[in-house]
Formats: sequence, C-alpha cells, structure tokens
Amino acid sequence: MLTDVVERRALREHLVRARIAGVVATTRDQSLRRYALFAARDPRALLGLEPERDWSVADLLRLMAEKCGVSPDPGRISGTETIDPDRTLDALDALGDRLAEAVRRGEAVLVGTGHPGRLLEFYAPLARALSTAGCEVLTPHEGGDVDITTQFGVRTYRLSYAEGVAVLREQGGRTDAADPGVHTHSPLPVRAALAAAATGSGPLPALVIGDHGWACGAGQLGFEAVGPADADDPALFVGEWEGRLSVVVPLDDAVRSDYYRPLTRYVLNRACLSQ
Repeated sequence: MLTDVVERRALREHLVRARIAGVVATTRDQSLRRYALFAARDPRALLGLEPERDWSVADLLRLMAEKCGVSPDPGRISGTETIDPDRTLDALDALGDRLAEAVRRGEAVLVGTGHPGRLLEFYAPLARALSTAGCEVLTPHEGGDVDITTQFGVRTYRLSYAEGVAVLREQGGRTDAADPGVHTHSPLPVRAALAAAATGSGPLPALVIGDHGWACGAGQLGFEAVGPADADDPALFVGEWEGRLSVVVPLDDAVRSDYYRPLTRYVLNRACLSQ
C-alpha cells in the first residue's frame, strides 16, 4: 500500500512537471471555442458522438470543471487552461482496473489512435501487455482504405497497425517509426475497423481503447470505450456522462511522446500487467 502511495505521488509530480496535467498548453480560448462548436453540434467537435441532450456552453463548462478540472468561471475567457492531476490519477486507476477486468474475462480488444505522433507510445505497451496476458488484440480492416473529408476534399488513407495500435497512414507512405501516422479526430477509422470485424470471422471487441473519434465513434455504436482526452475535447466527457464511454482520462494529449511512458507503467502496474 505504501508503495502505491509513493508511486502515485511520483506520477503526480511528473504530470505537473511535464504539463500533462496542472497548467497545460491548451489555452482557455481554445477550450471555449471547442465547447461552442460542440454546443452547435459541429462534427469537428462531436468526434462521432451524437449527444442525447442539448448541451450549452455553460453546461459544458460545468461538466469540464467537474470531470477535467478546468476553471468553472465563465468570465475567464483567456490565459492558460488547467487539468486537475488528481482527476487524471483517479481516471488512470479506473483505466488500470478496466484492463485487469479485460484480462480476467479474456476479452477481445481494439486499440487505435488519431494522435500517433504523440500517443502511440502510450497505447503500444498496453496492447502488448493485453496480448501477452491472453486478450486478443484485433486488427480488422488492416491495409484497408478509409475515406475522410478534409479541407482539401475527400482523401483516402490506409488503416495500418503499429504494435497492435490502429493508425491512419498516407497511401503509399512508410510503415516504420519515421512515419508514425496521420493526425485525425475522425470517427471513420473506427467505423471501418468495426464494420470489418462485424463481417469477418473473428470476434467483435468487448473494449475499444483510443482517443477522439476512436473512443467517441465506438461508444456511439454501442461498444464500450475508454481513453484520454484534453481539456478542449468535451465530446469524450459528454460521452462518459451520457454512458457511452466508461473511462475518460483528462490529460494534455500533445506533449512529448516519451512523457507518457510513466503513465503507461502506472496503468500496467495497477492492472498487474507490468512487463
């Protein structure tokens, strides 16, 4: 028990020092702009979620203050944003507990990210540990096309898996560490993966682990989903509040990739999956 307390204290210090929580790089005006887009049901902010109720900016601010730790003051419209590191730690505990449950049940798991350049090192050890412990880490639609509308028109990407983690890549792009993949918030990759899993001979995932469109898109389709979210990503926290995501970890999702390694170790230790 004392070891757990020491580990939690050390990780809390790391979260604040690395600006994964505490004062983060996300700005207040960024958050408020995204809340306004979500309230207007702009697809760029919904991330594949279809909210069951109407959410005003004031509603979202209250929710984000409760779940993430941003300032609840509606008069604060600029400056830095904050994430409560204790809320981050509590959610990491819940994530570790859910992974332990997946292992006990022998569940099939799908892991994917729209932030491969930053978060791949967070997800890959989780996928590897789950696979080693007996969970089937799925790779549906591997090498398949995913069409996404961008500001430059519809572009076709390829769904690829790096160490068990689904990422989008440019058509004809490299598949090594020099090309971690495409940054996207779209739910279309997870929809393509789940559709392929549904029509294939293998199992459907009992759990989807991912961010942005991966989590919200899966949750909207009725799959249990967990993952991290930044202070300007209200969709995941709304999904959790409405019961379509089971664990959302508040954190800054754009720091150096190696800064997330202590978080992964903490989750694996919590799940008794340390390698």
